[in-house]
Amino acid sequence: MSKKVLLAAGAVFIILVLVLSFTARKGKNYFAGQKSGGTSTQGLLNEAKTLQAKGDLPALKKIYQKLVNDFPNSAEVMSWQKKIDDTNMKLLFSSALTPKSALYMIKPGDTLTKIAREFKTTPELIKKSNGLSDDKIIPGRKIKVWKAPFSIVVDKSQNILLLKSDEEIMKTYIVSTGKNNSTPVGNFKITSKLINPTWFKAGAVIPAGSPKNILGTRWLGLDRPSYGIHGTTEPQSLGRQATQGCVRMTNQDVEELYIIVPIGTEVIIVD
Repeated sequence: MSKKVLLAAGAVFIILVLVLSFTARKGKNYFAGQKSGGTSTQGLLNEAKTLQAKGDLPALKKIYQKLVNDFPNSAEVMSWQKKIDDTNMKLLFSSALTPKSALYMIKPGDTLTKIAREFKTTPELIKKSNGLSDDKIIPGRKIKVWKAPFSIVVDKSQNILLLKSDEEIMKTYIVSTGKNNSTPVGNFKITSKLINPTWFKAGAVIPAGSPKNILGTRWLGLDRPSYGIHGTTEPQSLGRQATQGCVRMTNQDVEELYIIVPIGTEVIIVD
């Protein structure tokens, strides 16, 4: 091969490297819109738009999962994952049946608490997913119940909380963990649930609703005394180590979690 040909080939290679480098710095992905296994991002997004208009949540979830799986390097992958989380919550809180739920016929003598205990779910989740305004239930009526167990994983290195059902991640939440790595690592269980908890601070009792009560609107206590998952009056602290050892969430997020997870739920905390 002549020296001129080698120089030309080298120049082409250098230009290609520079183009790809520039693309990466700009956050673009020339390949995101191309086909993967006979599909394209735009084709899948068009399908997702149609399914959303139809209200077909299970099919919509599959489309976004395919986008995440087939185009993991796309700049939009985090947005698609957020769509999966949102769809999971809509499915959970609606009357739509999924492989993880079942129809239950109410029997004479049943209560929401009794049904929830049988299926290891919560009365609040049964009420929300069936559009019930109070605890009154009617024998003979069929209601949706969630039958797959929930668990929680807290990753201290990323300050995130993962809500799982069986092994599927249902939603990812941004949290705060303990200063100086003070949040304990290990396997725990939720042993108590409180609405508008009082904060028994050393030397003081701070009532619910006080701006000085850092526990926020919900408390999920662990089987390690004084540790739990709770809301906050300091949402700006989320995403970093900022607590005395507990796991802190926004009030909106912890209220959602309170509805979903029953007492006895496993909580795994990792570094």
